[in-house]
Amino acid sequence: MTKKSVLVGFSGGVDSAVTALLLRERGYVVHCAMMSVKDESGHGCGAAGDVDAAARLAASLDLPFRVFDCSADYRKAVLDNFRDEYLAGRTPNPCVQCNPGVKFTALPALAREAGWEFARIATGHYARIGRDGDRPVLMRGVDRTKDQSYFLYRIPSDVLAMVEFPLGEMDKKAVREIARERGLENFDKPDSQDFSGGDYAELLCQGEAKGDIVLTDGRVLGHHQGFWNFTPGQRKGLGVAYTEPLYVVRLEPVANRVVVGTWAEALAHGCVIRETVWSGNPPEVGREVMGRVRSAQAIRPMTVVSSSDGNLEVHFADPIHGVAPGQSLVLYDGEIVLGGGIIETSVREGE
Repeated sequence: MTKKSVLVGFSGGVDSAVTALLLRERGYVVHCAMMSVKDESGHGCGAAGDVDAAARLAASLDLPFRVFDCSADYRKAVLDNFRDEYLAGRTPNPCVQCNPGVKFTALPALAREAGWEFARIATGHYARIGRDGDRPVLMRGVDRTKDQSYFLYRIPSDVLAMVEFPLGEMDKKAVREIARERGLENFDKPDSQDFSGGDYAELLCQGEAKGDIVLTDGRVLGHHQGFWNFTPGQRKGLGVAYTEPLYVVRLEPVANRVVVGTWAEALAHGCVIRETVWSGNPPEVGREVMGRVRSAQAIRPMTVVSSSDGNLEVHFADPIHGVAPGQSLVLYDGEIVLGGGIIETSVREGE
């Protein structure tokens, strides 16, 4: 097996196509592998026609292409987790679970079982791999508007050691320009949505379940048909009227209750995370770090205030809106991803 062989996670989009092209130009033998993850109910990633489009694109590049059925792994790692978390009143991030559980593990394993030989794994993510001594570390992508390190923080170090992110040093405009120069028909194709849950009610296997929408002081403002239809920080679609804008403050699954409040009441001053993973040692108590609680939010300063039994609590330098249990808090030291965990609870003023 040549050492310069690579398996590219290939979706048929511009990012994965340019990734494959760049690696081939660097002398790699490139294999294009696409995940098939939709189950019989239609839940999963991708849209109708994606497989045919990806196959045509790979053929036009004269690259081997194959689709691998990852639906069983996807159901376990993503869909089952999605259902369990939502019914527990949390808001999971499917891509955070898919990357370590399917894309960077199950897909390469299936490709090897099929007889493909490769030494490296590559995707079109906007992130970078650095080194801390002999240890690989995940780093932020240069294009801050596309940085996807948030979705990758749970990938184990032994897997990172085999990973290539060719787009990590580039911005999206440059990637599209490469695709245009190489004559790729998808050079201006819109970015795809990574996860499509289809009909959430069908996935959650829940019918309507009437419950109360209450203010933080317990006053009932209205009713809903299932707490799982809401997420902390949500403003639109609450179905109640008040003297000022209201936001979801928290969900109470046992009581099937949605608690709403003002902007100030929905602010969090910190959070506790569980199921933590770190690239090295956990950040020590008192350490000032940077972090983000949602993929699209800015990275902000915060301080570690406690750490025990795989849990960690941070306090934010400034209050943050929309801190949702089930999402991830990812911590950074400059460009380097320290790690993170799943948000268990938000911490409010005085708590």
